[in-house]
Parts: sequence; C-alpha cells; structure tokens
Amino acid sequence: MSGLGGGGWLSWRSARAGAGGGGCRWALPTALLCAYGFFCNVRPSEPFVTRYLLEPHKNLSETQVFNEIYPVWTYSYLALLFPVFLATDYLRYKPVVLLQGLSLIVTWFMLLYAQGLRAIQFLEFFYGMGTATDIAYYSYIYSIVDVNLYQKVTSYCRSAALVGYTVGSVSGQVLVSVAGWSLFSLNVISLTSISIAFGTAWFLPMPQQSLFFHHVSSQQHSWEMKVMDCKNGSAVQDHPNVQRAAGWEDEAKVPLNGEGRSAEKQEQKVDIVKVLKDLWRDFLQCYSSRNMLCWSVWWALSTCGYFQVINYAQGLWEMVLPSHNTEIYNGAVEAASTLLGAVAVFVVGHIKTSWAMWGEVALALFSFLIAAAVYIMDTVHNIWVCYASYVVFRIIYMLLITIATFQIATKLSVERYALVFGVNTFIALALQTVLTLIVVDASGLGLDIFTQFMIYASYFAAISLVFLVSGIYSIVRAYRRQKQTQSRSPESQ
Repeated sequence: MSGLGGGGWLSWRSARAGAGGGGCRWALPTALLCAYGFFCNVRPSEPFVTRYLLEPHKNLSETQVFNEIYPVWTYSYLALLFPVFLATDYLRYKPVVLLQGLSLIVTWFMLLYAQGLRAIQFLEFFYGMGTATDIAYYSYIYSIVDVNLYQKVTSYCRSAALVGYTVGSVSGQVLVSVAGWSLFSLNVISLTSISIAFGTAWFLPMPQQSLFFHHVSSQQHSWEMKVMDCKNGSAVQDHPNVQRAAGWEDEAKVPLNGEGRSAEKQEQKVDIVKVLKDLWRDFLQCYSSRNMLCWSVWWALSTCGYFQVINYAQGLWEMVLPSHNTEIYNGAVEAASTLLGAVAVFVVGHIKTSWAMWGEVALALFSFLIAAAVYIMDTVHNIWVCYASYVVFRIIYMLLITIATFQIATKLSVERYALVFGVNTFIALALQTVLTLIVVDASGLGLDIFTQFMIYASYFAAISLVFLVSGIYSIVRAYRRQKQTQSRSPESQ
C-alpha cells in the first residue's frame, strides 16, 4: 500500500497503565495479540500494490495512482491520528484493535473488487484508518501485564509483526517469481490472513481500565520501567536513577486489570479539558531542552522524508523497469531491507560514543548518505541500483531513528516519552501532508515521480546541511567552555 504502518507512536502513553496480572495471566493475551500481529502483517501482495493498480483491469493511469490516489493515505492518516489516540484510551484498546482489523479487511476487499478512481481513493482512506489504529496493537498489552514484563511482551509483539511482514514479503516474491501466481491471488491470501487476525482479536480479554478516562489511583512506589520503540525496534530503559529534566517527578503505577484493588483505590474520570491542559504543560517542559529539541527536529523532518520515499518507491521502480515487461523483486527487497535494518538496530545498541557531543554531526553525515541514496535511486535508471539504494536508505534511517529514540527517551518518564514521540510523529505527518499537497497531489504541482525523488534527495541534503552547521556550532561552543574551565582552574588554586 502507499503508506507504512505507523504503529507504536503513542503506545508509550499506556505503559504506565500496566496491571498486576502475574504468573501465567499474561501468556494468553500476549499469545493472542502476537497471533493477531503476525497474521495482520502477512500481506504478500503489499510489495506489489503499485503494479496491481496499474494493471489493465483496474483502468487507472500512472498519474491517477501517484498523484490522486496515494496522497489520500497521508491526509487520512493525519486527520485520524489524534481522534484515534483519544478513542483508544476511552474505548479501552480492544475495540480499536477490532477497528483496525475491520479497516484492513475493507481495504483488501476493495482492492480486489473496487473499480474506478473514487473507489480506490476511498480504499486509501480505510488504509489510513488501519495505519492510524496501529497504536491499539502496541498499547493494548500494557493494560494486561505486569510492569516488569513490559520489555518482554513488547519485544514479542514487535517481533511477531516483523516476522509476519517478512513472511508476507518473501512468500509474495516466491509465489510471483516461482509459482507464477497472479497478484489477484496474492490479494486473496492477504485478505484471508487479515480475516484470521480479525477473528483472533475477538478473543482478546477486555481491559477494565485505561490511563486517562478509566483509571484508578494507587500508592506511589518506585519501579524500573523498560519500554521498547515499537516502530523501530530500539530498546529504551528508564531507571529510577536516570537523570530527568527539572520538574519531572516519578509517576505512580496504575494497575488496569482490576487485580489487587484495595478500599482506597477509587475509579476516577478525568475531564478531557484537564487532560489537554496537562499535555500542553508537559509539551512546553519537554521541548525546553535544546538537546531534546535537536533530536526531535531531526526525528520529525527525517520521518516525513522517509514516509514519502517508501510511499512512492514502488512507483519509481515501476517507471525504471515496467513490471509488465519483466519480473520484479519488490518483495525480496522489502524483506531484505527489513531484516538488515533490524541487524543495524541491534548493532547500534552496542556502540559507545558521546552522542551529546557528536550526535548532530553524525545526523548530518548520515542524512547526507540518505540524500545520496535517494539521489542515486532517482538518477541511475537501473532497477538493481534502485533496489540496493533503497535497502541502504532504510538501513540508515532505522539506525538513526534508534539513536534518536534513545537520546530522547533517556531523560523522560514514560508519559513524557509518549507525548514527545506523539508530537514528533504528528509534526512529521503534517510536514508530509504539506509536501504531498505541493509536490505530489494533482491539485498542486503534480510532479512526475523522478522530479519528486529529486526533491526528496534535496530535502535530505538540506537536513544534512542544517545539522552540520548546528553540530559544528555545538562542538565549538563545547570546546570554548572547556578552555574557559581549564583557564579558571589554575586561578582557583
């Protein structure tokens, strides 16, 4: 499809709302949720959607697909993001998980049988809804399990989704290249897999409480929180002794499954106006740190560009080598980039360096490499070079976003962590909407795919230049401070 699942961007907001379902109580919900995540992502037709939409029986032109259909996903994702965030908490997760499954079923059913421009645009709206509701998949499990199991169950859920996506991409490539199956058949398999996921979701237990609208009060106590970035696979650990920004106090653990209720625990309903005011106050405090602001700016800018590239990469490949003339390997490329990106994420977790000093320069350097990869994809009209550049592009992005995740999260409580990443994602989608409206949409410039990718390469080059200048300034300032400190030391003696 034209968009990437944006799962997990606000799942952190419910991490505080874990429950004391000890023992084996967590095993069944976790297994059911992992089964849902696996089958929901086994979509062998997804790497070939552009080729499928351009087949004669759909009667759609390249301009309609790239400039009129795909932008609808961006607009619907942005529009639904905040309402879904609130609805997920208010409805207590499970209904939104079911809504995601239903949205994807409607998407793939329409992909099979819908005809005409308006119908396919409506399809993209449902896919945007399926993407926006991905938050429920990653946040549901925190309402069921103990806090000390957060990292374990998060890794299970994320791994299930990644394995499902990889299985779908590889099986799609094998069925197309070896078995000679039609893309219609791949869409039938995708619809079947999503339907199995939807059926599985009905068996998930319904959480009794949530963070904002259905929460309970309890005594505060110290605990160690471990969370994981569900979208990029990076592990982040929040220890009680980690330094926090000024004014940030420890949060109380809020059980959600109703276990261990005491007489003094009373259900509270939180006014939405108060919730929004608290979020605004937290927002101002979070972004008062220059380091936090720097990494967040890169996160939002680069994610905007990343979404645009992956959304229209299939279109670029189709223009470089039309699929009706030869065999394509989109599925293999998606699987390879996902697996190699996961390896890069694992490796960067073991790199020891002073990101506070060299982080901005590193962002500048790697952003330039991303710009170079996108530029090569656009100018060297060779499908294998395009594939290789795409893999490099995804690996670098996943590596950098992992570093950014850690740098932002180390000084945040879980709720503030949720807020910052939610705001960053919203800004990324807002920027992507503007970029899509101007560059891609037929009502804007409606540029061809090669010109679009030249703009995306320039966009990442501009990001690189901004962070290079900022990084050099930070290094010079730190060096001067060090010299001043050294010069004052002899005087004090």
